Amino acid sequence: MTPFRAGLIAALATLALDQASKLWLYFGTDLVMTQPWRLAPFADFVVVWNRGVSYGLFQQEGGLGRWLLVGVSLAAAVGLSVWMYRAGSRLLTVALGLIVGGALGNAIDRAAYGAVFDFVHLHAGTWSWYVFNVADAAIVAGVVGLILDSLRPAGRRAPTDVAEDGGRPQP
Repeated sequence: MTPFRAGLIAALATLALDQASKLWLYFGTDLVMTQPWRLAPFADFVVVWNRGVSYGLFQQEGGLGRWLLVGVSLAAAVGLSVWMYRAGSRLLTVALGLIVGGALGNAIDRAAYGAVFDFVHLHAGTWSWYVFNVADAAIVAGVVGLILDSLRPAGRRAPTDVAEDGGRPQP
């Protein structure tokens, strides 16, 4: 499997899991009426509509802000997809695919509903983490993958060069 194909699979799997989880929880359950659902002493399912970006920053109440964020998400997905196509490392392409899939998943929510549906709340005692979804988790995992790839000298392979002696590829 080529690195690009691995990244594309990561993007499509992220997008599918993100949208399926949101659609099922919102339309297929009574979470909206019976929240919070305690999953563990440190985790709940809740319904939060995020009209901003990460951590609820830059909340957008109007249509212009909503569509601006959709446009930024789509532009980022296109740019990262081009990078993914050109990358030679499987770790790098999968990391980029996770980010692309997450960006598209949240862009779909924002376009369809005007906000992103977040539902996982992690907490411990008085400490509370922000509420997130599968797309958000994939974006974070993708960023971790980008960092790991940048720390691996072998993680960045240059495109194969053609040798002058007969045209055989050289590593």
